[in-house]
Amino acid sequence: MKILDIGEVSQLSGVPASALRYYEEVGLIAAVGRHGLRRQYHEDVLLRLKLIGLGKTAGFSLEEIAGMFGSDQALALSRPFLHQRADELDRQIQQLMVLRDTLRHVADCPAPSHLECPTFRRIVNLAGKQSVRRRKRAATD
Repeated sequence: MKILDIGEVSQLSGVPASALRYYEEVGLIAAVGRHGLRRQYHEDVLLRLKLIGLGKTAGFSLEEIAGMFGSDQALALSRPFLHQRADELDRQIQQLMVLRDTLRHVADCPAPSHLECPTFRRIVNLAGKQSVRRRKRAATD
């Protein structure tokens, strides 16, 4: 297996060397040694970094991503956990679609003032109610 130094890993993965050092510190990746002061990695670290990037894009914390790698560094995905995250993404997508539609309406509304537009006022009232519910839910969690 090919060995890459930290600079090569950074260049090939697009992950800054400082992030690589941090990922190593928190146990997400492991160096196989050093050449002088430069950390050395097996080339399979590139796949692991892609998985970490995918997890971050999906909204997982680094701690959650670390939990997806077993103690033997093998990938150990919890299907129920992944379904839960997918459900959360569905909710976020719905909220973003409502927000997008609201912005489009506000941009295109022919009313002289947005506050005179009944649709805009209804949207604002609905958003306010949802905000209160989210704050109450966050306070109980």
